[in-house]
Amino acid sequence: MKGLENKHILIIVENLPVPFDRRVWQEANTLRESGASISIICPKMNEYNTSYEVINGIEIYRHPLPLEARGALGYLWEYSSALFWEFLLSWKIFFKKRFHVIHGCNPPDLIFLVAVFFKLFGVKYVFDHHDINPELFIAKYNKRGLFYRLLLLMERLTFAAADYSIATNESYKGIATGRGKMAENKIQVIRSGPKLDRLKLLPPDKKFLRGRKYLVGYVGVIGEQEGIDLLLESISYICSQREDIQFAIVGGGSDLERMKQLSAEKGLDGFVDFYGRVSDDLLVSVLNTADVCVNPDKPTEMNNLSTMNKIMEYMALKKPIVQYDLKEGRYSAAEASLYIKNGDTKDFADKIIYLIDNPEIRNSMGDFGYNRVLTELSWEYESEKLIRFYNQILNPADQAEK
Repeated sequence: MKGLENKHILIIVENLPVPFDRRVWQEANTLRESGASISIICPKMNEYNTSYEVINGIEIYRHPLPLEARGALGYLWEYSSALFWEFLLSWKIFFKKRFHVIHGCNPPDLIFLVAVFFKLFGVKYVFDHHDINPELFIAKYNKRGLFYRLLLLMERLTFAAADYSIATNESYKGIATGRGKMAENKIQVIRSGPKLDRLKLLPPDKKFLRGRKYLVGYVGVIGEQEGIDLLLESISYICSQREDIQFAIVGGGSDLERMKQLSAEKGLDGFVDFYGRVSDDLLVSVLNTADVCVNPDKPTEMNNLSTMNKIMEYMALKKPIVQYDLKEGRYSAAEASLYIKNGDTKDFADKIIYLIDNPEIRNSMGDFGYNRVLTELSWEYESEKLIRFYNQILNPADQAEK
């Protein structure tokens, strides 16, 4: 397959820094290894505060961003600031070395406002659809209205401006062809498969057990729709039944402090450790120690249609899963998970206890998930789709000859 030599791709991502955003970083490295020059514009966050650096031959430009927004005025300030810097840095990069594609990663669905200016110079816009923002709004605020309709409009304009689109699963592809009115041959499904060289199988580290016999692990965002409050209800029930299970919650987000407070109010401080955002090494060490991993995502349409990275990370480390019964979660995990009626926190707790008490079933589910990742869902397979798609975008004449 012809590579992407002499092609320059600009990736713009607003809500997470790179290389912390694993999906974006995997895409960037795959395209770089295929010969393309890669530049990335992203925000400064946490320890990623350098304005410019080169990692693995990829140029990363980071810009200031206000604190994570809450409320209409907060979002207006955040998005306006991000668009200003994205526009400014895009021109700086374009004059330094002309790029052929802007690869825009939502949220929000506003990056097309930067891309449309460069389309006048023949630059193609590829929309990488990470989140369905209208459904995310409903999940956060449980209402529709003017802002919801505005999000639908921005999504529609994004698809209209895009020459091509990447969907993270078939549900998102359906949104692209439906609400987005995009031709199916312009869309490629590329799942966020885990890289197995990052998620290595290691012996458990007993320090995470805090002197107890078993560990239940969670990794992911600590936000309003991730269901950590539901998980704490399940933990409270488990702790009323037995005292041999410790819980590790790994991840950061807007609700982290509130969930810590809720845990304390429930008297769970000795049973639940909140680790916040951690290095890959620590994350992998915690998950390798876990006997069971959980996904308490709330039963919203956003969660129902979205593929969660944590599910496949659990599977890559041979962990059995307990989660609420959502469409894409069931597709990803299949027999590696037990599924709970949405919102039934007692049954969620009972299923955790069931797996803890049945090691043979745990091992069987873990093996199934690991083999599914190994043979179907790892980034090794998804990266091939990405390269073929970019050859379709940037080498259309070569593709037509095949």
